Amino acid sequence: MSTDLSRLAEEALAAAKAAGAAGADTLAIDSDHVAMALREGTLETAERAQGIELGLRVFVGQRQATVSISDTRSAAIRSMAERAVAMAREAPEDPYCGLADPAQLATERDATALGLAAAAAQPSPEALTETARRTEAAALAVPGVDQVSDVGAATSSMRVHLAASNGFSGGYARTSHQIHCVAIAGTGLEMERDYCVESRMIGADMPEAETVGTQAGERATARLGAKKPPTGAFPVLFDERVANSLIAHLSAAISGAAVARGTSWLKDAMGERVLPATLDLVTDPLTPGLSASRPFDAEGLPTATRKLVEAGVLTSWVLDLASARKLGVAPTGDATRGPSGVPSPSLGNQHLTPGAQNQAAQLAEMGEGLLVTTQLGLPL
Repeated sequence: MSTDLSRLAEEALAAAKAAGAAGADTLAIDSDHVAMALREGTLETAERAQGIELGLRVFVGQRQATVSISDTRSAAIRSMAERAVAMAREAPEDPYCGLADPAQLATERDATALGLAAAAAQPSPEALTETARRTEAAALAVPGVDQVSDVGAATSSMRVHLAASNGFSGGYARTSHQIHCVAIAGTGLEMERDYCVESRMIGADMPEAETVGTQAGERATARLGAKKPPTGAFPVLFDERVANSLIAHLSAAISGAAVARGTSWLKDAMGERVLPATLDLVTDPLTPGLSASRPFDAEGLPTATRKLVEAGVLTSWVLDLASARKLGVAPTGDATRGPSGVPSPSLGNQHLTPGAQNQAAQLAEMGEGLLVTTQLGLPL
């Protein structure tokens, strides 16, 4: 029988009020994660993690504090609230902290249309093991692949519920599935390795295990015979696995927290051109089936699709309530948080204007050039 997260959240809010908090919000998370990994056809690791975490943020005047627990007994919740209020009374004042005005809160709190959770039961550990075995076999079947150093399959499910003393209460469920494989081709000093990772919210949307294994193997063998290229000026094409690291620098620079601190290199660039005029950068938290989709943010504000960069011109920051108040602008519904932390602005789903050609066509057009598939020191 699943735990009633809304009941837990309301109990935590009531405990915070009884302890002397002027306001509070709470985040309850119930999660279940299973991961199976193989090596040479034999099960190497089996992991399962289940638990409920309850986080409480309280306000005493212009001071705030956050405490989280995994013990959901009423006595533990009361103790958490008392500790949080005591901590808040000793915390420094923050003129920008506080809950959203009730008029700012999201009215749409149903995530069903976003397709974030599978209706079918999650796969069993045995099914995940078989998926990993098929993935490994497919990688080893690629000519030139000598071994698979890491292969596995995982699944997780999570329910979240956010409630606050300003009247907000809402929650939703998520599921996720993943297959990963790292293949090694060649021997001795000629060894090369590469990987393939695929993840989806809904298991039915996952590619076949054989597709993941084959892709990992083919990427590894494609590295064999590498040699130093000649010096010169050549066109450069970034593979989709690393291309997102380029736009990540811009995404970090338009975070409201960095802008408010004055540490962003784009802090004075609002309304200025930051990308070529042919490009738009869009944030879309309402795309069905994507991991960062959600009907409301971590402060109960509505999410919406909007252009961050339009025709190359910066048009929006990424804001939570605190950074918006510091900058004197309206929040954008981009707050994220965990049970033990305060909200902070963060981007989820991003869409950059796509080109008219696929990678094969681009490679054919550029002729001799450089295809970048891996970058050292940058996130993949």
